[in-house]
Amino acid sequence: MFLCFCIAKSLPWQTTAKGGIFINHTKNWLRPAVAGALAGAVNGFFGGGGGMVLVPLLAGWCGLGERKAFATSVAVILPLCVLSAGIYLFRGGLDLTAALPYLVGGLLGGWLGGKFFKNISMDWLRRGFGLLLLYGGIRSLFAL
Repeated sequence: MFLCFCIAKSLPWQTTAKGGIFINHTKNWLRPAVAGALAGAVNGFFGGGGGMVLVPLLAGWCGLGERKAFATSVAVILPLCVLSAGIYLFRGGLDLTAALPYLVGGLLGGWLGGKFFKNISMDWLRRGFGLLLLYGGIRSLFAL
């Protein structure tokens, strides 16, 4: 499912009065599929973080605009997280009761972030994303 979604996102769409109509140009499917596979692997290995891999790959390697790369990453990460959570749940590594308070806060934060996303300049989004990556990297290094 994810591979089909990733391929479909990389292909051009034409909007008409009836909605989006798919135009079949399959020449650019490999890079988005590889970017999606890398994000999926990171998500599966670490239980998250696929978006941190996907945003730079979508913007730099796949040629999406930065704002579109951030938004597309969110749409791609949702099924990855659902899949990873399902695997962790069936293998006994997920406590849904413990996750509930984080889910409530995450839903609120996701709604606020999505609401204000279009009003934030790309310079500030880039800086914030870079700081988030640095923070996560430094925490990981010193947690050893």
